[in-house]
Amino acid sequence: MASLMDKAKQFVSDAAASIEKPKASVTDVDLKDVSLGCVTYLAKINVSNPYSVSIPIGEIRYVLKSSGSEIGSGTVPDPGSLKGDSETMLNVDIKVPHSVLVSLVKDIGRDWDIDYDLKVTLVVDLPLIGNISIPVTSAGEIKLPSLTDFFTT
Repeated sequence: MASLMDKAKQFVSDAAASIEKPKASVTDVDLKDVSLGCVTYLAKINVSNPYSVSIPIGEIRYVLKSSGSEIGSGTVPDPGSLKGDSETMLNVDIKVPHSVLVSLVKDIGRDWDIDYDLKVTLVVDLPLIGNISIPVTSAGEIKLPSLTDFFTT
């Protein structure tokens, strides 16, 4: 009897592994806002849903690193859902305190940007399967605001 249960578990596991899952990629990370307490960056994530029905997103988790140090992290709870049989653009605001930017002076001084590694995890709820995590990573450069950015509208 235990052998039959093990075979059934293996069958379900193999079936779930072969099911097509949504795919995601980071398309852009750019400056969104500068305030007295922090700099807010906007990460744009394009998610392709292969199913004809919309899929709810449970949460989005993110970690932004630079020079091996974490400079921003957080969670976006209940960000909506992925449109059925199409692509959805998700916007994730990443707040980085000015005090953290000061610790990156060596990197910033070279070219007035931050070299970053961004790790985003989308948690979606697939019917019959349950929650699955879709990891997305991206690396690049984020330009820092100049003095003119503070005074332009």
